[in-house]
Amino acid sequence: MSELPEDHSYAAGILVGLLVGEGHFGGDGRQPHVTLRMHTRHRALFEWLVANVSIGRLYGPYEHSGRSYYQWMVRGPALREQLAPFLARHLDASIDGHAAARFAAMCDRYGLQV
Repeated sequence: MSELPEDHSYAAGILVGLLVGEGHFGGDGRQPHVTLRMHTRHRALFEWLVANVSIGRLYGPYEHSGRSYYQWMVRGPALREQLAPFLARHLDASIDGHAAARFAAMCDRYGLQV
């Protein structure tokens, strides 16, 4: 099990694609976090994340307001030292301007050096 996929690998593409399409780049006011929340029908995908991206932590399944979902989250040193630099190498406006701007705003807000 690796902490993050190797750059430009199939697994790196899956991770970046998931975070571009479904990820949240934010924080709690004190520390940044990257969160991926999806319906429980995507359980196999979350199991893949746990097996291939060991820096994240999986929570759930949760039942809330008629929704059933899992949540995968990266924060703390793993985000600052590993995931943020990884995303800075792979996520830019040529991939998705909106996601790149959300990521950049999180980095600015929390002083992440990427």
